[in-house]
Amino acid sequence: MTKTTISPSGPGQPASALDPEVRRFATAIQEAYAGQPMDADTPMSRAREIAEIVRRPWAGGGPRMAATEDRCLPLAAGRKRVRVLTPAGAEDGPALVYLHGGGWTLFSLETHDRLMREYASRARIRVIGVDYSLSPEARFPRPVDEVCAVIRWLGQNGEALGVNAGRLAIGGDSAGANLSVAACLKLRDAGATLPLGMVLNYGAYDASSAGSAAAADTPADFTLTHDEMRAFWLNYLRGPDDISNPLASVIRADLDGLPPALMVIADWDVLYAENLEMAARLRAAGVPVRTAIYPGTTHSFLEAVSVARVAGRALDESAAWLRATLA
Repeated sequence: MTKTTISPSGPGQPASALDPEVRRFATAIQEAYAGQPMDADTPMSRAREIAEIVRRPWAGGGPRMAATEDRCLPLAAGRKRVRVLTPAGAEDGPALVYLHGGGWTLFSLETHDRLMREYASRARIRVIGVDYSLSPEARFPRPVDEVCAVIRWLGQNGEALGVNAGRLAIGGDSAGANLSVAACLKLRDAGATLPLGMVLNYGAYDASSAGSAAAADTPADFTLTHDEMRAFWLNYLRGPDDISNPLASVIRADLDGLPPALMVIADWDVLYAENLEMAARLRAAGVPVRTAIYPGTTHSFLEAVSVARVAGRALDESAAWLRATLA
């Protein structure tokens, strides 16, 4: 597992050079957005449509599944769509519940289909993607509640999907990592059975920071900016009081008793320092944490697996961690 102790050399200066294959991904994303102009008056529906267009080339290809099934689970708060991805050779039992990123506002099961299939194929486990409700239409804490409801449903009915609730992991990227921690906090406080592990990919954990102060000065190679992160938090939270809510700013929570965590961290990321701080707070609470810092990578770099070898390495290492955790 790649593990380093990178520290930025100054404001906005990562300690490593940007990986050229990751740069190719970041440049392609920027160029694609440039071809679909938006401004402050662009309707949210159009912004989401553009995000789907931009991400579509990166969601295709990759591993083929033995079975892919979209199901609508009958939850107490209403039906919720999930996607069950089953790779060839998967045994019944272990599964990863995956929550896509996008600032609680954008993206979908479609934009993250390839990433979820990569986890399924490499770890040889089922992956269950959750189509949680997006903000600002569905603000905090609704997405957290929906994820908890899916976990509880799997605890009672998982056998119907080939899933053993005692062999579940939860994970996600960016906003999805935040929701993973928040769901575990809420389940812990309710005395419910927790997942066995958390896969936390370049997560957003602190609403008060919206990215570090240094992040505002970073080069233009990022796939997430300080201003975008601030806007995402404003979309997600109901108001200023939510900034200190530990189920939103999970970095402020009592983290005791949470499942072991694998934290995948990109050093060319506005959330880099925030991820290091989250890892430190989890360790201080006695939570086993494995940090994997990938030099030269940006936010969302795992989606570049079709062109970036470092993304494939990170996914292989995460898959090995998942297999060991769910064994």
